[in-house]
Amino acid sequence: MATTPAPHPQAPPKPTWDPRDPVRPLLRPTIRIRLTLLYGGMFLIAGILLLSIIYLFTAQALSDSTSQLPFKVVNGTVQPTTSWCRLPESPTGDQLNDAVTLCLRHQSDIALDDLLRRSLFALLGLSIIAFAFGYAMAGRVLSPLGRITRTARQVAGSDLSRRIELDGPDDELKELADTFDEMLDRLERAFTAQQRFVANASHELRTPLAINRTLLEVHLSDPGAPVELQQLGKTLLATNERSEQLVEGLLLLARSDNQIIERKPVDLAEAAERGVDQVHAEAEAKGVEIRGERAPAVVQGNGVLLERIALNLLQNAVRYNVPEGGWVEVTTEAKDGQAVLVVSNTGPVVPAYEIDNLFEPFRRLRQERTGSDKGVGLGLSIARSVARAHGGRIIAEPREGGGLVMRVTLPI
Repeated sequence: MATTPAPHPQAPPKPTWDPRDPVRPLLRPTIRIRLTLLYGGMFLIAGILLLSIIYLFTAQALSDSTSQLPFKVVNGTVQPTTSWCRLPESPTGDQLNDAVTLCLRHQSDIALDDLLRRSLFALLGLSIIAFAFGYAMAGRVLSPLGRITRTARQVAGSDLSRRIELDGPDDELKELADTFDEMLDRLERAFTAQQRFVANASHELRTPLAINRTLLEVHLSDPGAPVELQQLGKTLLATNERSEQLVEGLLLLARSDNQIIERKPVDLAEAAERGVDQVHAEAEAKGVEIRGERAPAVVQGNGVLLERIALNLLQNAVRYNVPEGGWVEVTTEAKDGQAVLVVSNTGPVVPAYEIDNLFEPFRRLRQERTGSDKGVGLGLSIARSVARAHGGRIIAEPREGGGLVMRVTLPI
């Protein structure tokens, strides 16, 4: 029974304004206009409140100063009512006027000091309120940016199905969110097409190679075949095997470039031990000793891919070694919140400037790594892609005396 294809997700709506229109963008509720109105209104309201408070304090100070004079007139004589207002006992007209003026001036200074103190307290209170209100409003205005950032982080974890779908006025932030949604839609379609291509290529490329291998093995199993035909069959079989390795490497490289969504606890020491078991026969044939202590180091990831890292590093370490007395040391440990796999080996001297080339697909050193029987040039590229997909990295360093030290670090 044929299944109906899932409906394709609709693209986010386009902006309703034309950026080429010189008048329409000025009428849009842009972030600049909204912030200008918001903070301009806040300053206006704060200024009105501050002026009103100062006016009330001034009116109160004037009322107090006029209702409580520092002197009083009793039976035709002027008597002070405060300790700081002093009048002469037998004043003349000018002396009395000067003394009264000094008392009134002092009282005015006291009123001004009180007004200044109250105004400063009012300004402090309004400043606190303004900062709190501005912080709240800025958070409200910038909240779409936080939503965009959270969505981007989720997309960074290979969840391309996430969308922002921002509501609100048609401003710059909504335009940014819609553009980001449209980009995610295109990326999701591209990755889906890539996955389909990898699946189809996996079948289309493996099948003819498997058929060729079967036919060659059948002809080689014929005892009556001529020696020349058997030699040609062995050569073709080796070429076919190399092509199979190349196809497997390319498919694995394409799959490992993405983040690992389904993660399970994997002991890096166990993955390294499995790699050692697979290269043990080849190491014995070349006279290479494999040694090293492997302590438990559990990480979250894909066990098959992590085992492939160890296998590729071990195969390189065994194949590119010295003819006699060579060794490969494999160690694992958990250190500083990271699982570390170190593969070091004896071998030819590797120039430091050639280290970066080792991780490029189909790139080898110009001298010792040119033999066609040693691989297809994808081992370290696959190892680096798998490490990156697990959130880790791989570093290569030349070893003193020849060989390399490969260090893989993965988060625990």
